[in-house]
Amino acid sequence: MPQPLFTTTADTLVAVDFTPRTRHREPGPYRRLFTHPGTRAFTVGNLLARLPMGMFSVSAVIMIVAARDSYALAGAVTATGLAATALVAPWTARLVDRYGQARIAVPATLLAALGSLALVLCVHRGAPDWTLFAAYAATATTPNTGGMSRARWNHLLRGDDKALHTANSFEQAADELCFMLGPVLAVLLCSSLFPEAGTLVGVALLVTGILVFAAQRSTEPPVSGALQRAKAPLRAPGIPALLVICLAMGAVFGSMEVVTLAFADVQGHPSAAGVVLALQAAGSCAAGLLYGAWKPSGPAEHRYPWCVAAMTALMTLPLLAASLTGSLLVLAAALLIAGMATAPTMVTGLTLVQERTPEGRLNEGMTLAVTGLLGGIAGGSAIGGWTAEHVSATAGFGVPVAAAAVALVITSWCFAPATLTRSHPQGAAAPSTPAPGISARPTFEDEAPSGPKRGSGGGSPQGRDG
Repeated sequence: MPQPLFTTTADTLVAVDFTPRTRHREPGPYRRLFTHPGTRAFTVGNLLARLPMGMFSVSAVIMIVAARDSYALAGAVTATGLAATALVAPWTARLVDRYGQARIAVPATLLAALGSLALVLCVHRGAPDWTLFAAYAATATTPNTGGMSRARWNHLLRGDDKALHTANSFEQAADELCFMLGPVLAVLLCSSLFPEAGTLVGVALLVTGILVFAAQRSTEPPVSGALQRAKAPLRAPGIPALLVICLAMGAVFGSMEVVTLAFADVQGHPSAAGVVLALQAAGSCAAGLLYGAWKPSGPAEHRYPWCVAAMTALMTLPLLAASLTGSLLVLAAALLIAGMATAPTMVTGLTLVQERTPEGRLNEGMTLAVTGLLGGIAGGSAIGGWTAEHVSATAGFGVPVAAAAVALVITSWCFAPATLTRSHPQGAAAPSTPAPGISARPTFEDEAPSGPKRGSGGGSPQGRDG
C-alpha cells in the first residue's frame, strides 16, 4: 500500500496521500437478499426444478405427434394432465404444509418422474392411447416448486416487508425466465436429438433440482401445529376474490398464447411465434426485477388495482398492433411492452395471497392461486382458439383484453381504496381483509385431513407456474 509523502514549502508542511480512494457502496436489494445463509443453494435447486415446468407440455406434444401423427391426441393428453394438476395440486400442498417440504416433495417428484418416463415408454412402444392419458396424469404430483420457494422466503424474511417484496419479485422473474427458456430448450432437444429427449432431460433436471432444494434443511420452514387449528385457505377472508382474479389472469395468458400462434400462422411465419411469445416473457422478467428493486409505499391492497389497470391498458397494444398494422414485427414490440405489466401485477397479487393465507397453510394457499391460473389458462386457450378459428386471429386478441377487464372490475370492487376505507372506519384497526361481501363470509375451523385423498400433488408442469 502506498505511504503518504511528506514535504515542505517555506514554513508549511505538506502531506500527500496516494492511497486509492474507494467509495463504499451499499449492496443492492438482490445482493442483500442472498446474504442469508442457504438462500443461494435452495434457489439453484429450485431453478433447476422449475425450468422443466416450461418443457414438459411442449416435449409431450412433439413426442406424441412424432409417433402418432395426431395433434388432437397430443392436445387431449396435455389437457388431461393440466386438469389433473388443477385437481391434485392442493392436496400435495396441504401435505407439504403438514409434514414438511423435504418429506413430501421428494417422493411426490419421484412419482411424477415415473409418470413422465411411463409416457415415454408408452409412446415409444406403441401402447394404446389410453395409457398416454394415464401416464401423463401421474405427472400431476409434481410439487409446486415456486410456492415452496416463496414459503422459504416468507419464513426467512418474516417481518421485513421490503425484503419480502424483493424476494417475491425475484421469484416472479424466475417464473417468467423459465417460461421463456423452457419451451425453447424443449424444441431444441427434441428437434436436434430425438423426440423423447425433451421429456428425459426435463425429468433429470426436475429430480436433480428437487433433491438439491430439499437438502437445504436450514432454510426449510418448520412444520407448524397451526395447521390443525387454521381454517382452510378457501375460507380465509379475501382469498376467494383473489382466486377468481387469478382465474381471469390465467385466461389472459392462455388466450394470448393461442391467439399469437394463430396470428403468426396466418402471417406465414408459424416458427416465429415462439420468439414473439418469448419477448412478452422477457418484458415481464425485466419489469419484475425492476419492481423488486423499487421500494413500494403503502400496502399491497392499495397498489393492486393500479397494477391490474395498467395490465388491462397495456393488453390493448397487441390488439391495436394486429388490427391496425397486421405486422408480426409490430406485434412482437407490442407484446414486449404489454408483458411489462405482468410481473408487477402477479407479484402484488401473490403478496396478497401470502398475507391472507392462514398461518401454517402457505403452500396450500399459493398452490390454490396456481390452480386458479391453470384453470384460467385452459379456459382462455379454448376461448382464444375458438375466436381465432371462427372469427379471425386478429379478433382473438380481444379475448385477453376482455379477461383483463374482468380482473380489473373484480379488483376495483374488492380492493379499491374507497371500499377498503368503508370496510375499516377511521380509528379502527385495519386487518388484511380487503373485500366486503367476500370478507363477510362465516369462518369455520377446518378439520385436519385424515390423509391424502385420491391423488395428491401440486405444481404446474403443464403451464405457467405462480
